[in-house]
Amino acid sequence: MKDISGDGDELLKFPVAYPIKVVGRRSDTLRANIDAIVKQHVPDLDESQVSERASKEAHFLSITYTINAQSREQIVALANALQASKDVIMLI
Repeated sequence: MKDISGDGDELLKFPVAYPIKVVGRRSDTLRANIDAIVKQHVPDLDESQVSERASKEAHFLSITYTINAQSREQIVALANALQASKDVIMLI
């Protein structure tokens, strides 16, 4: 198993269930666009690993993906791709 810290401290051991929350302005295409990015990096993503919640006023949507992360590099690549999307306001 690999550790994510790189300095010997075992913070994460892979594979690991890793939640990533994406927040975006609610639109007809938001979910499909974000799903496509995630599936490029996590091809075995199952719909049961995804949940979404609208903000109180329904202007924003948060989508949480719990991925089965195989490596630190996979997480970093996914986070970079999501942050590059114009649909993403915040990534947690």
